[in-house]
Amino acid sequence: MSAPLGVLDLVPISSGSTATEALRNSIDLARHAERLGYARYWFAEHHLNPGVAGTSPAVVLALTASATSTIRLGSGAVQLGHRTALSTVEEFGLIDALHPGRLDLGLGRSGGRPPGAATTPVLSATPVVDGRAPNGLRIPERFSFAHLLGSPRVALQRRLLQLPGAESQDYGEQIDDILALLAGTYRSADGIEARAVPGEGADLQVWILGSSGGQSADVAGRNGLRFAANYHVSPATVLEAAEGYRAAFQPSDVLDKPYVSVSADVVVAEDDETARELATGYGPWVRSIRTAEGAIEFPTPQQARSHVWTDADRALVADRVETQFVGSPGRVADQLEQLQEATGADELLITTITHGHADRVRSYELLAEEWQRR
Repeated sequence: MSAPLGVLDLVPISSGSTATEALRNSIDLARHAERLGYARYWFAEHHLNPGVAGTSPAVVLALTASATSTIRLGSGAVQLGHRTALSTVEEFGLIDALHPGRLDLGLGRSGGRPPGAATTPVLSATPVVDGRAPNGLRIPERFSFAHLLGSPRVALQRRLLQLPGAESQDYGEQIDDILALLAGTYRSADGIEARAVPGEGADLQVWILGSSGGQSADVAGRNGLRFAANYHVSPATVLEAAEGYRAAFQPSDVLDKPYVSVSADVVVAEDDETARELATGYGPWVRSIRTAEGAIEFPTPQQARSHVWTDADRALVADRVETQFVGSPGRVADQLEQLQEATGADELLITTITHGHADRVRSYELLAEEWQRR
């Protein structure tokens, strides 16, 4: 049985466009996703990126909730490294007060730190031979973010996001605080209670997002929460992430068994050639992220082709480009089924960026139609 599909939206800004247009396009796409039967619509959080307008999931969620009526809306993810448990619960509690029962609170660990930079590699038990899982899914070599550790831009982002002298709370402890505030059971170390209103009792689905089998997978598992593994961000570690979560899982009041969503970067068009043309800008866009210059405005195919590629550039984006699913509806749906099979995903989360908004809407439309036939 095919897994439900959701949408992950970065609110991308196309070259020659504006943040205003990007936000309007995202709200329009959410309306289409609701009509097309997508299960949920999530907004990512990114900062200091000229080509991404999604800086505050809660704000964009509030705007989108007023423009839709049934589709679940969520964060993919709120980055807890520079915020508190209380501010997060209160923000989502405010939205839930007006749109009850529709929100997913997706929580991430990064706060200016490159993904995976401070984690110990966890090896997957699934054999990967010649870069392929047993069912043929492409699993590239692990990408190293070491080149970003001394980046002045990464340091600047951390400085601008955090108050002077502030230190991030331990991630596991912060999740515990969020769950306690939502449940109305929070007590300080000296026994003082805190009541988050609005927020306490909010009808939220809490998710943990992770790119490896490390702390995020462990926190999600031992708390019995839903887990979202990021194939589109870190395809090399998606198997270890899903396996680490399942290994750590303990039944809870929320779930009696593990529940996993897996993301994929997708571009669909009527035929393979058209889809490849629409996806031309993806390589330069990924390069801009991985050099820490910040995501550029998404280029047209013509602008993308003008980029002069070096061997270093190609190596920087190879794992992402070769694991993007690009093609006709049938081709991409086959690849998504392969991803679902390899990871055991209960849901798939689709992120699509094209320069033209109409092409992006059409990609989601074609995929939904094909998926529903299966």
